Amino acid sequence: MTDHARGHSSATLSEASGLPIALSPDIRSLWAGARLCGPAFTVQGAGGDNLALHHAVLHAPAGSVLVADLGGARFGHWGEVLAVAARHRGIAGLLIDGGVRDAAELETLGFPVFSRNNSILGTRKDFRGVLGLPIRVGGVTVETGDLIVGDVDGVVAVPGSDVHRILQRADDRVAREQELIAELKQGRTTLELFGLEAAGR
Repeated sequence: MTDHARGHSSATLSEASGLPIALSPDIRSLWAGARLCGPAFTVQGAGGDNLALHHAVLHAPAGSVLVADLGGARFGHWGEVLAVAARHRGIAGLLIDGGVRDAAELETLGFPVFSRNNSILGTRKDFRGVLGLPIRVGGVTVETGDLIVGDVDGVVAVPGSDVHRILQRADDRVAREQELIAELKQGRTTLELFGLEAAGR
């Protein structure tokens, strides 16, 4: 998978952006070590109904991350069967404000999923959903084409129009942190390096 984020973590991108791009910490990786990275393809569904996700798998471009608003509903909207279908079509992963199931199977597949909850409750298939329009996920508005990055610390949605600027700021931030780490290893303190001694803190 192409690393659209240049290897930067969700935390680094959040801090470098200066924008409210971090999703609610209630949305977490379904299995340890999962990582999302790719352009969003948005899905507006309905809680307790997963027909929209079936349509999204069919229409999302290869390499994209499905980003779905299911209203945080505690149903198993996504599981092994949809993950196999998505993997076959080259979809990079799923970010869902709602529930999923089949955690062990999805880990075995290596298919990254970030969700608000896990649930074995079944779903109906009545609402076709709306694809490609702005949605709210984890308290953040996400548009198709935004850069989604998810890791052990959380998830960010970087606005597509601002990706280059934020990645450059993230590069600069990482370089500065490496300088700080080198100085700490030489015996300097965080109070010195952050100017906290002079401020009397």
